[in-house]
Amino acid sequence: MTDDLVAALRPLLLAEASAEAPASGAEPGDLEQAVWLRLLERLDSDGPPVDPPGWLRRAVRAEARRSRRTTRHERPYEHEPAADTDRHDPEHLALAAARHRALRDAVRRLPGRCPRLVEALLSPNDLTYREIAGELGISQGSLGPERSRCLGCLRRMLTPEVAARGARG
Repeated sequence: MTDDLVAALRPLLLAEASAEAPASGAEPGDLEQAVWLRLLERLDSDGPPVDPPGWLRRAVRAEARRSRRTTRHERPYEHEPAADTDRHDPEHLALAAARHRALRDAVRRLPGRCPRLVEALLSPNDLTYREIAGELGISQGSLGPERSRCLGCLRRMLTPEVAARGARG
């Protein structure tokens, strides 16, 4: 049943995700994987939707809206705070080491294969996506969406820690 549903919905999902992706700021593959995950969760809890094509269209649009909201709230740093190389005093070096330890500790607490993926991304060997995908045993095409999910999880884990540290003054 599930295989038939997936096979029937695949072309529609490809088309819907491709149509919604440009306006949402997301990659079509990211939207596709998010909707597949939603479908699997739904199948596990409530069973198949009554109107699968309608459900799929609504799910794609909901994921696109979520992506737009996330993109609107994310702001890049103007400069990397830890990259201040002009300062080599002991305090700066100790703080930088503490930030690196906190990052590595958070990476180790990530779920699933995220720790290995993020460690590969942080590798000083500057691995390509093809090399990382080969090392993890996943397809190169799923690496981007997986990276996005892992970094989102890492961001959610670190946000309370960074906010708590900043609040101390």
